[in-house]
Amino acid sequence: MMRHYLHILIGISIGLAALAVQAARLTLATDHLFLELNDQGSLVKLVDRQSGTNYLAVGQPASLLTVRTSHGLSIPDAMQWNEAKGNLTLRYDKPGVTVTLRSEAKPTHLVFELTSVEPAGKVDLVIWGPYPTTIGAIVGETVGVVRNRQFAIGIQSLNPKTLGGYPSNEDDIMPSYNSFAGSDFSDVAPAQRDQELFRGDTAKPTSFGSVLQAYCRDRHRDRVIANWGFTHFLAPAYNDGGVVGSRIALFGCPTSEALETIGKIEVAEGLPHPIIDGVWGKVSPEATASYLIIGFSEANLDGAIDLTLEAGLHYLYHDGPFSTWGHFQLHANQFPHGWSSLKRCVERAEKRGVRLGVHTLSNFITPNDPYVTPIPDPRLAEIGASESTADIDSKQTEIPVKDPVWFSQMNRTTLKTVMVATELAQGGGLSESAPWRLLDCQRGAWGTSASAHARGEKIAMLLDHPYRVFLTDASLSQEVARRIADLFNETGLLQISFDGLEGNWSTGMGQYGRTLFTKAWFDHLSPALQGRVINDASNPGHFNWHIYTRMNWGEPWYAGFRESQTQYRLKNQNYYSRNLMPHMLGWFQMSAETSLEDVQWLLARAAGFDAGFCLVTSPGTVRQNGLGDAILRSIKEWETARMSGAFPAEMKAALQDIHREFVLQPDGEKAWDVSPVYSFRLTNKRQEQPGMPTAATGELENPYAAQPLQFILQIADKAEADRVFIEIGGKEALALASPIADGQIVKYTGGETAVKYDKHWNRLGTLPVAMNRFEIPSGKSKVSIGCHFTQGDKSSLKCEFRTIGPPKRI
Repeated sequence: MMRHYLHILIGISIGLAALAVQAARLTLATDHLFLELNDQGSLVKLVDRQSGTNYLAVGQPASLLTVRTSHGLSIPDAMQWNEAKGNLTLRYDKPGVTVTLRSEAKPTHLVFELTSVEPAGKVDLVIWGPYPTTIGAIVGETVGVVRNRQFAIGIQSLNPKTLGGYPSNEDDIMPSYNSFAGSDFSDVAPAQRDQELFRGDTAKPTSFGSVLQAYCRDRHRDRVIANWGFTHFLAPAYNDGGVVGSRIALFGCPTSEALETIGKIEVAEGLPHPIIDGVWGKVSPEATASYLIIGFSEANLDGAIDLTLEAGLHYLYHDGPFSTWGHFQLHANQFPHGWSSLKRCVERAEKRGVRLGVHTLSNFITPNDPYVTPIPDPRLAEIGASESTADIDSKQTEIPVKDPVWFSQMNRTTLKTVMVATELAQGGGLSESAPWRLLDCQRGAWGTSASAHARGEKIAMLLDHPYRVFLTDASLSQEVARRIADLFNETGLLQISFDGLEGNWSTGMGQYGRTLFTKAWFDHLSPALQGRVINDASNPGHFNWHIYTRMNWGEPWYAGFRESQTQYRLKNQNYYSRNLMPHMLGWFQMSAETSLEDVQWLLARAAGFDAGFCLVTSPGTVRQNGLGDAILRSIKEWETARMSGAFPAEMKAALQDIHREFVLQPDGEKAWDVSPVYSFRLTNKRQEQPGMPTAATGELENPYAAQPLQFILQIADKAEADRVFIEIGGKEALALASPIADGQIVKYTGGETAVKYDKHWNRLGTLPVAMNRFEIPSGKSKVSIGCHFTQGDKSSLKCEFRTIGPPKRI
């Protein structure tokens, strides 16, 4: 039933003894929310129906719809309600515009749709809101939901052209927080570690709480804007109906029902609603499934599947199968029969319970792709275009151009390529004055053919990316997305990452361009695959929230296993929580030197955040690592426990702490013992005086019962040492008779022997240990390590002492 309530407040004017309407208020209601509008089209109430609390921020502008015309931004001066048609009419006096909205109240949400603008073509942009609320405890900037302990209020764009956020810039690129310092990607810049990573502003924190906002732009004309570092960029016209048809949902509900409510809105409004194995993707355990990244081929697939299953996982991902991006031709040495080879791989993996995925760079187009060579596609993205001012023969290296503005930005590009009809040419620069010429041109670049061109021929400055690739306009972007869907439809792949999704800023439409890409891919998937394919991307988006399964940010290339982008990974967990998304920890790399303890450190974090991860490795690497099999077994136990929901909430906070360590031991098929680990580290560095024995001393504090002190001792920094010793409580506990070479490790976990390993954890032998000498009490103990360095100018001896706490059964 339509839940419209019209409250007419009537006053009597005594002077003329006439009846007049002083104010008209429209109230729309869902099961949990009252929204009230005054006669000027502004919100006056956002009420939780159960508690009666009005969450609208008093004293803040709250227009239902703001319009932008040549007069600037305007809020409505009057509102009329047509109950028979369910229409709101908003009048804007200064620009002389009237806007009609259709409204509908449903049990979970309210719908507003812009159905007409009079006069047509006068409004170039509309803003839904901003809607001010007093809720500021949790602000989901991407998903568009704000929450406190009791109540949640949200906005949802109901079609791709209605963009989440505020039109702060003409490029429509979603605002985001740059957390890294310059070219240092090892982790969040120190100055920014106390700040949150915000991505988008569909919901935005304010001093009074928050605002919710969305907007839509009329794109029927070409626009010259600043975009992606270019001061002059031609954003081509795009015919999507303009602002007419822009559509949003507003909802309020108990905080505990916020995610469920969005799911219901998706179903009710025909939004993407991915289902993975019968469960909505945003709540499916599969959404956080961990996976291995291995560069498999049709020939070596079985070995990669073996590792996946040994780790207890069932997703296997290829990070670079393509020889071209655009048409997505596969490396012939890995997949001799192209997509057919990959399909056979998918079928073989499926028989063993493993699902395959591949990595893409979205709309990046490699110069060797058929979209570029031998005949370039005219839909390759342009910064802008001019025309030739004279005939051009096939050999001349100077090309005369009419307008220099686009080509003056050539030095900001990587490939410095222009397109003239079906020819590409690489330019050396632009002349310093008129007559304007492109200088030192390499004709027939990228495998195209140099040819003659008549005066007046279009000359386009192509947009590219530092990855040395070209990009796409809106039409080609969507064609490329559908081609990726064709690959999935033909092969049955079930996982993808849209890396480089920001490449779709090449459309001149910012986040809208990204959404058109992912929506084209999603819509083109076969019914058997649509919604089942786990997907993430390099960056999120408000409407894309409905399409992507998750995000998985964090890279291993910049520092050690535990150190690479660790604070960034942790901040992302807060982002996922704010935005009602499944949690992931990002990429990690297992090398031949990766320790079991490092992997267990990761697995504890995964359990604490209920977050998946991916591990980059190879069969060769696992074989080279002497503890490779033990690492895979540990992953299997921890991930089996996590995916079964075994870790209790009261344990998860401790598991999230990166400074704490844990070990897990299986006890039967569906039970595990989790024990905390106390860790204390010492480093003994070489002194300046050659040949001088050195030592390092510290005081550990064992928080657990008396027990043998475990240790992991390693020589590092291209060093070699002899006379290695450990003292506990001022007494010698261990003195090694043989030297330790660079990278070698001595590990003791109890008993009468320690094990000596090479730097790849391959067992070299055992060393006798007097166990009674390593017995330490609960509480403080003085420990020392020392040696005589025989090689290495910056040598160091590192030791980690460990004690194990009482297990807890889960």
